[in-house]
Amino acid sequence: MSERELTMAEALNEALHGEMERDPGVFVVGEDIAQIGGLFQVTAGLLDKYGPQRVIDAPISEAGQVGAGVGAALVGCRPVVELQIADFVTLTMDQLVNHAAKWRYMSGGKVTVPFVLRGAVSSGIGMAGQHSQTLEAWFVHAPGLVVIMPSTPYDAKGLLTAAIRDDNPVVFLEKRLLYSRRGPVPEGDYTVPIGVADIKREGTDVTVACYSQGVHLALQAGRQLAEQGIELEIVDLRTLKPLDIETLGNSVRKTGRLVVVSEGARAGGVASEIVARIVDEAYDSLRTAPVRVTAKDTPIPYAAQLERAVMPQVDDLVAAVTGMLEPVAGS
Repeated sequence: MSERELTMAEALNEALHGEMERDPGVFVVGEDIAQIGGLFQVTAGLLDKYGPQRVIDAPISEAGQVGAGVGAALVGCRPVVELQIADFVTLTMDQLVNHAAKWRYMSGGKVTVPFVLRGAVSSGIGMAGQHSQTLEAWFVHAPGLVVIMPSTPYDAKGLLTAAIRDDNPVVFLEKRLLYSRRGPVPEGDYTVPIGVADIKREGTDVTVACYSQGVHLALQAGRQLAEQGIELEIVDLRTLKPLDIETLGNSVRKTGRLVVVSEGARAGGVASEIVARIVDEAYDSLRTAPVRVTAKDTPIPYAAQLERAVMPQVDDLVAAVTGMLEPVAGS
């Protein structure tokens, strides 16, 4: 396998091409995904290669799209359903949570639901309250679902490939601002294992648990803080469920401190769950209380300045880290 650089959208597209070529049971469904290649060109070229029976432009009914996908998965296909905007998942919760997430358990393992639901998280670009939500905590809370949020093109291709091959229903959330971000992506077939975190930056002072756009926020903060002699260890969770608590716990045992970055709202969020899990697993290693850097508990405003005020920023993470270290420095 040789390396070259792709955008995240191109990497996801390559994963879809590869899996559709490998397995005739894989097909894609969504609005505007066939003729125009999807709103973000993630499905570009699929119609010409695989035809309208496997690349299906669906009516504007997200409930219908997900219902059809779950039904197809139950009879042996591996559907990938694309939601143009992740917020539209609100229209699919019965099919996704009451059916896709439950069938393997309720059948005693006799049936599987190899189904992937993709959606673009569109906060940070002025899409307002109904098109900018970061809702991964909903799906982490639902037993039976796998939840993935990649941060790099490499991880996006490998994780989407693994998700399509997985026999469980997967919610695969893609940050819209990351579609154009470039990075090295090997040619050919590879997977990134589900449920395995990745240390994107090694450090000794504070562990930062993050995912998706939060990884890049943390990396920027890490570069700034390094100038002050503070070294962050940045753990990209990649998969939110199942959570790689072993990698994260080992990092916290090394640094003794934890900050969690999440663009989801604060109350009942993924950041809260991660803090709780670390308190369960590595409480004796914590030198100070963990800190959450999250979005505020408010609908996302339309105005750019107000949206920035609601969403976590690099300065928020820098302040959280320096505030955590101040008592130590002064002791």
